Parts: sequence; structure tokens; C-alpha cells
Amino acid sequence: MSRATAVRLSAFDRAQRGLFQAAGLLPAPVLGLVTRFTKVNSDGEHLAPEMALVSTATAKVPGMAMSSRPPAGARKQLDATAASMAETFPAFAIEEDLVFDGPGGPIGATRYRVETGEARGLILFFHGGGYVVGSRGSHDSAVRSLALASGADVLSVDYRLAPEAKFPAAVDDALAAWRFAVDQAPGWGIDPAQIVVSGDSAGGCLAAVVAQQTRGEPVVPKLQLLIYPVTDMDGDSPSRREFSAGYFLTAADIDYFTEHYLSDRAEAADPRVSPLLADDLTGLPPAFVVVAGFDPLRDEGIAYAEAMRAAGVPVTLERAGSMIHGFVNMGLISPAAREYIARMGAAVIDALGS
Repeated sequence: MSRATAVRLSAFDRAQRGLFQAAGLLPAPVLGLVTRFTKVNSDGEHLAPEMALVSTATAKVPGMAMSSRPPAGARKQLDATAASMAETFPAFAIEEDLVFDGPGGPIGATRYRVETGEARGLILFFHGGGYVVGSRGSHDSAVRSLALASGADVLSVDYRLAPEAKFPAAVDDALAAWRFAVDQAPGWGIDPAQIVVSGDSAGGCLAAVVAQQTRGEPVVPKLQLLIYPVTDMDGDSPSRREFSAGYFLTAADIDYFTEHYLSDRAEAADPRVSPLLADDLTGLPPAFVVVAGFDPLRDEGIAYAEAMRAAGVPVTLERAGSMIHGFVNMGLISPAAREYIARMGAAVIDALGS
């Protein structure tokens, strides 16, 4: 593991990881049986048992809710929670910590390559966390899984976080990361035209914004892989109301992130904050949009997929009906999460044409 992505777990976190590991060993028939008794959403989808476990822990264990601490503490908590549910991987051929110049100073990133030799392409990845929390460390397992599933390199970026750096700092850093990836790709043996832009949650928003902001340039993303993205930061959808509490990401968390990220609530109407509100979505790269069935952000992800499709953009919508927000970080405990990541990798392979 790279030094920048290593997360040290406390005794409590190690004990929690042991519990999650045990849950991850439950055989599929048992999980299928338990699913009959988990919650059902308004669309008739059943919550996966392992997702119910995470949801309950987040709601009931003191301090696990993301909005229950000041930003510095919340960052440590999310890193630890994610590491507690992270899969264990063999060493990759390349795990390279990098630093490049950004508009607000140096930006850290880590490049992953599974095996020696040529990579299929590159996934430029932006982590989630509401622009306030999250890191390369919190998403180490997720990006390793994507690298394994796709055969592509992954460049995972630590953009500036709020409230120390409010909007548009994260967007500016994401665009700087795109330019860096395009410039560096040939030195890594990768065609710059074979770069996928991706991220989850807030990072999915950044990936969508990069696709919008680079439209018409000589090099554009080959694919947008948007994982339960934020697309309408100040929206009021049925899923935001249905899943306002009890499913890992809550309405209180969303308000916490919004207040820390924006200097003025009116900034939520800016397409760089809410890409769904852009006037024109024509000419964007093909998109693979993933939404979770028990996620307050579900409906805005669907709405963005539909809006792009209406504008003529080739779009695949993957509905992970039994999952909650954040499931790509939960591979240790969830066979279903691992399967959905495999589908994301297949989408990348298909987009890159090999």
C-alpha cells in the first residue's frame, strides 16, 4: 500500500472490522433468506442484509454519523470506517504517490496498476465525501477493485476539501487533475484518448463537471463512470425524503456538507455544483451511471442519466436496488457490492474497446 493511502485503525476499528469480516463470510443462501426480512423501499426493492448492518451501525453507534463531528474528526472517522470495510488485496505492480501543481498549491494523487506491462487505459477517480471528508485512503479499496475489474490504471486524486477550501476549489482541482492526467498519460504508456473520468457521490459530481467543462477540447473523457453522483445539490426529490435518515447518508449529512462547501446557498444553482442544471448537455461523452436503491441521491442520479439521454448522449443506467450510498467502499462485507463493481469494470472495458 502507498504511504498516502494507508489508514491506521484503532482497537475499536479493528474490532469493528472483525465484525464486518464475519458478516462477509455469510453464505449466499443465508443472505438471501435474511433479505426477506429487511426493509423494502417504495419501489419494492429489498435492502441487502449487509447494508442493513452498516445502516444500523451508522445510526446507532455514537460518533459514526458523518455530520456528528467537526470536519477534521469526521475525516478521520470516515477513513477508519471505510478501512474497516475494505477488502484485502495483493500488492499491485505500481502504487505510486504523486504530487502535481494545482491552482491552490500541490495536489496529491496515487496511481495504481495491477500488473506489469501495458494498461488498457486510465481511470481518473475523484473520491466522495460531500467535499468535506473522504480521501485517497478512504477510497483505496474502491479504486483497487476498479483497477482489478477493468485492467486500467487508476489515478486517485486528493482535491482540496471544505470548509478550508470552499467552492469552486474542488472543481478547479479536478480540472487540474484532468490536465495532469492527459499530459502524463503518454509517459505511463497510455493513450490520452483512453481516459475515463469517474468518482462517487461528490466525486461523481466532479467527474460530471469535468466532462462538461472539457467538452469540445482536443482530448475529452472516453467515458463518464458516475457512481451515485450528486447532480442537484439543493434538490428535493422523493428519494431525498424517503431515505432522509437511517441509510448511512442522511439529510443532516447533506445539509452539513452543503453548508461547509458553499459560501452562499445560491451557488447550488451553478452547474459546477449541480450538473443537472446545465443548460446544454449535448455532446458529452458516453456515461455509465450507477444509483443505489436506498440512497437519498438516487433520483437525481436517475434524472441526470435521463437528461443526458434526452440530449443524445449514450447512457447506461445501472440500478443497484439493494444497496445504500457508499457501497463501493464496502467490498469486504458485500458480495453484491463486489458484483456491481465488476459491472463497472466491464463498462470501462467496453468503453476502452479492448
